[in-house]
Amino acid sequence: MNLHHYIRSKTPFSQSAIQNTVDLLSQDSTIPFIARYRKELTGNLNEVDIELIANLYRSYEDLQKRKFTVLKALELQDVLTEELKQKIVKTSSLIALEDLYLPFRKKRKTKADVARKAGLEPLAEILLLQNEKHPEKKASEFIKGEINTREAAIARSQHIIAEWINENQSIRAGIRKLYTREAVFSAKIIKAETEKPGAQKYQQYFDWAEPLKKIPSHRFLAIFRAENEGYLKIKIEVDKEKALKIIFDDLIKPGNNRCASYLRESAVDSFKRLLKPSFTTEFLAEAKKKADEDAILVFAENLEQLLLSPPLGGKRILAIDPGFISGCKVVCLDEKGSLLHNENIYPHPPQKEGVMAGNKINTMVSAYEIEAIAIGNGTASRETEIFIKDNIVNKEVQVFMVNEAGASIYSASKVARDEFPDHDITVRGAVSIGRRLSDPLAELVKIDPKSIGVGQYQHEVDQNKLKSKLDLVVTSCVNRIGVNVNTASRELLAYVSGIGPSLAENLLDYRKAHGVLKSRQELLKIPRLGAKAYEQSAAFLRIKYALNPLDDSAVHPERYSVVKRMAGDLGIKVGELIGNKKAIEKLDKNKYLSEDLGIHTLNDILKELIKPGADERNSISTFEFDPSINKITDIKAGMKLPGIINNITNFGCFVDIGVKESGLIHISKLARGYVNDVSSVVRLNQQIIVTVLEVDEDKKRIQLSLID
Repeated sequence: MNLHHYIRSKTPFSQSAIQNTVDLLSQDSTIPFIARYRKELTGNLNEVDIELIANLYRSYEDLQKRKFTVLKALELQDVLTEELKQKIVKTSSLIALEDLYLPFRKKRKTKADVARKAGLEPLAEILLLQNEKHPEKKASEFIKGEINTREAAIARSQHIIAEWINENQSIRAGIRKLYTREAVFSAKIIKAETEKPGAQKYQQYFDWAEPLKKIPSHRFLAIFRAENEGYLKIKIEVDKEKALKIIFDDLIKPGNNRCASYLRESAVDSFKRLLKPSFTTEFLAEAKKKADEDAILVFAENLEQLLLSPPLGGKRILAIDPGFISGCKVVCLDEKGSLLHNENIYPHPPQKEGVMAGNKINTMVSAYEIEAIAIGNGTASRETEIFIKDNIVNKEVQVFMVNEAGASIYSASKVARDEFPDHDITVRGAVSIGRRLSDPLAELVKIDPKSIGVGQYQHEVDQNKLKSKLDLVVTSCVNRIGVNVNTASRELLAYVSGIGPSLAENLLDYRKAHGVLKSRQELLKIPRLGAKAYEQSAAFLRIKYALNPLDDSAVHPERYSVVKRMAGDLGIKVGELIGNKKAIEKLDKNKYLSEDLGIHTLNDILKELIKPGADERNSISTFEFDPSINKITDIKAGMKLPGIINNITNFGCFVDIGVKESGLIHISKLARGYVNDVSSVVRLNQQIIVTVLEVDEDKKRIQLSLID
């Protein structure tokens, strides 16, 4: 099976779409570029579709590499028959490939090896054929050396048969189907660990069992974590009698032959000692892989929503990183996010310098022409919000609560040290909070996505797969919004299609040496930014006030000539065409279609011309918690409270209602009727009204509902 047929068998996409997409990927085209600017070649596949093809491309290459290794090993063993070779070549599954290789794989010395060395393989073959009427009498012929009885000869030969059963592809396929349909996943507490404090958080899983195929990813990963921590013991099992029947049906010939009883004993041994451990390992690994994929997908969806949070835009911002004993760090930022001023205020206990702190805030608001205030949502956030709203003189200044998850990671990073070498981590953290209000995407790309805190069990999942997926999400978001080439940070530029860290550094050096870029064409003057990188990146890099107005749009430079033709046909300049909806609607689309330019790309060009550089992110809005709720003891069952969703999982979502502890809306309390997908009902940062169901002050747990 070649690559294109392999992908075709696992996707609904056309052969031409697959082939063209694979060709583009092999030419180092990025997923955002292919999805946006090569729609005719891919049949208008979106980024998710292209990512799927890219993943299958890698899976196919991994399969081919493994086939090569297996074939080479079999050749060296001189056991590669033409029939076996063809089976290996034709297989499209790593599992099937490993089953084919299993009889020949080098392994540590087994009971079967010992029996073979004792010359018992012929006796095993006699038993397996089931033609011998007196197998015990036949076994007497194999008494020699350590084998001093016919019972010993038969028992040892059964070890060989057990291994054959384990390596039988038909039997393995049958038992694999049984595990797929009926495997039960169970967990039990290790008695010696029961009373340890850490064990209690897993109490509900002390004696747990459910069908493996139905276990949700969050529960599997929770139990998996508990086993890793030494509290639980995991098992994956099927009905033993059903498994043995599969073996018997394949192995035992009809009739009442004397050999059959020995084969049944071999089957029991093979299942217990070889097959069961093998399939336990296989299905545990597969369940872990699936749980990882589900958890990574949740994390990725949350991250995308967070990165695409509404920006306030270029405003002068006063940002506060709140605190009690150490006070509140205050910074003032200009429209570009540059630091203008910083100092501390102490409005809360133990200092209680409320009057002085209020005067300082109002002085800064006036002196630096502040238009908005950003308050981090950590310790003392509610108290600081109330203090600011009570003391601010200029009531036109909007006050926003900002999710500060990961700000401490940024403040201690090399990126932050390079930006603010003369300031400590408290200043850097406050700056990050303010910049997040201005442009969440531009600021959050400076932080490792895993540190942003919007996932579930991220430390239990495959870290390489998690990083790969999250990097794709950040890349997708950056390129969807576009980047101002003259103001973007190194970190933001590095995520642009075709750029990467090295070219981002070169671009910054060029900016320092030559000032602002005045055209996209000037990108080609940047060292090592060649034709390929220009093709991939140019349309995602925006140049404000460029000589060519299209340089501040998502129209690719390769299509500028088409836009110029459109303007010429209307008797106007390109600049007069941009944003001119009435003029654009007069154009005859068919006139501009060609073999090179299809309807999908043409529609994108026209849409962009109507609203060039349109930002898909919504407008930001202020939010107020219930002023009477400041701590968990203020919350009572039955209350209806405003809240903001700050994390989404497979089992529900967490809501900030203005106290230190976030409340949980279980998936069953999101809507009337069955809900399968939490993200289909709610979104990150969504403002909602919740009903309090239950408050456990000791365990600091708050149960909420979105159902009236």
